[in-house]
Amino acid sequence: MKHILFGGDGFVGRQLAKRLLEDDEEVVVADIAQSHRHLYAKATILDCDVTDPEAVAAVPMTSGDMVYNLSAKMLSPIQVKAKRHDFFYPVNYDGTKNIIEAMDRAGASKLVHYTTDMVYGHTVTYPMTEDHPVSPLGEYGQSKLDTEVLAAEWRARGMDITLFRPRLIIGPGRLGILTKLFKLIDMNLPVPMIGSGKNPYQFISVYDCAGAAYKAWKAGVPNEAYNLGSINPPPVRKLLGDLVKHAHSKSILIPTWGFAVKRTLDLLDALNMPIMDPEQYLIADEMCVLDVSKGERDLGWVPAYRDEDMLIAAYDEYRAQKNDGSRVDQGSAQPAE
Repeated sequence: MKHILFGGDGFVGRQLAKRLLEDDEEVVVADIAQSHRHLYAKATILDCDVTDPEAVAAVPMTSGDMVYNLSAKMLSPIQVKAKRHDFFYPVNYDGTKNIIEAMDRAGASKLVHYTTDMVYGHTVTYPMTEDHPVSPLGEYGQSKLDTEVLAAEWRARGMDITLFRPRLIIGPGRLGILTKLFKLIDMNLPVPMIGSGKNPYQFISVYDCAGAAYKAWKAGVPNEAYNLGSINPPPVRKLLGDLVKHAHSKSILIPTWGFAVKRTLDLLDALNMPIMDPEQYLIADEMCVLDVSKGERDLGWVPAYRDEDMLIAAYDEYRAQKNDGSRVDQGSAQPAE
């Protein structure tokens, strides 16, 4: 049996590949980006663009293989509204379709696939369990929800597909939107919050995210969806306040009227000058916390990393990269969210 990781050179894929290789499993890393070959001395590395059906079909696959789809286009870099569909769908939806159809031809039936918590949209019930209503607020979340519909169709045809819905994934090698926050803190500038900052903000560590895929394989790939997030996330005000103290910064946190900020960001988006994606700011002051207890019950998966520690570690990496003048590695061009 092989473990085939589409998007395996990306942010989450790298951690999962290392975990599997440590167990002496046979690993195939299939990715359009191949910038981390040194991490996979014992893995097979294949060039594969998931948007190309022929490239996906060329990946050697047999009926007993375990497949992981870690390829995705994310909310960074920010896209103007008119370009969002064409930015997200070729990789997120068409790529998933290509992978599943290749699995079907090869007789492979077990897939771990990452979607996103953005499938939920606005908070209706708190905390959000996996049966929370789904109503994405943009093309990114919609592209991921459409892959869940696709997965349901193939489950009905005999495939075993585990779906994961992670919160914002952070860890070594990816800063993304956090870079803007860290720059403000480094320059001792005020840090505006959308809303009062009393609502919690939840991350998920890249290590915990990869560990969930490993646990799903060990559990036989349940035909279920699972939330991925930290436990007991702190309020935004405390999370950012602790970071400012850690950085020895003079920045102050500025609460705002969330409604007015959102309408301003809506206007900038309509003018094709977005500074955040609507899927990010529209829920920024809501109680968006995922209930992750189902993963513990079914898979024995429990997140090990706290939000406070993850954010500080990300800031320390930003400072280290800034001090040595190097560019922060963004991983695969098609990493998981």
